[in-house]
Amino acid sequence: MSDVAADLSQLVYVVLGAPGSGRREVLADLITDGLDAVEERAHVYLPAGEGALPADEKIGAKSAAPMAWNAELQLIVADAPPAEATHIFILLDGRVDPVDQLEALKPWLAAHSLPVARILTVVHCQLAEKHPALQPWFDACIHFSDVVLLNRREGVANKWLSDFRRRYEDQYLPCVFEMVKAGRVKNPAAILDPVARRLSQFFDPTEWDDVDLEGVEIGESDDEDGEDVRPLDKSQLDPDDQPPAEPWLERDAAGRRKRPLPDIRKLLGE
Repeated sequence: MSDVAADLSQLVYVVLGAPGSGRREVLADLITDGLDAVEERAHVYLPAGEGALPADEKIGAKSAAPMAWNAELQLIVADAPPAEATHIFILLDGRVDPVDQLEALKPWLAAHSLPVARILTVVHCQLAEKHPALQPWFDACIHFSDVVLLNRREGVANKWLSDFRRRYEDQYLPCVFEMVKAGRVKNPAAILDPVARRLSQFFDPTEWDDVDLEGVEIGESDDEDGEDVRPLDKSQLDPDDQPPAEPWLERDAAGRRKRPLPDIRKLLGE
């Protein structure tokens, strides 16, 4: 976890969550009560795959644009944000694998020189309680998240809520858990605090970001002149010289995720 706040020029907030979890209502609260209406300008990317919703008109951002997921190419498609935007909110498609989208989002952000301030997961507690098979889906989202907002709690057993939260507290995850009530959080400004609280370091800047390794051979040689170079096995490299592994992003030799997520659309009956 990084203790360094993101660059304050443009702050990017990525919002994860299942369809119907109340992400738009929460986002409206964060923008309305968490930002200075005079000094700060919000730009929102809405998932093209979910279609327009009535709540989109109440978000309160100065500008908005669609962000599309290209399943065939596994990439994010969206125009660059306006230069005057101070806070950029990205709602990823709740029906598409969140890990695939996060992986594709990183190069898009890099192409536009946009640092991630925070990643938020809005939990649809009713859905999570009804479908225990979605646990890995939420586990993955929360691994990448700075803040977890528990929403849609009506009718959900208190024991389930306690057990759900304790699952992550027992793993000593540094993310913050907050309750959502009527689409609002207790302290929007605290939720938008750009200091990272996520376990994942996938979006954190590293010393490798600006290093061009094209044409560089790394290995060892038995010859004094170094001509007979054989590549080093990755296991022989110093772990401190490598970016940390992300368990949810790892793939096997066939290119499949080692930790695949359930298809949320099947559980939603779509």
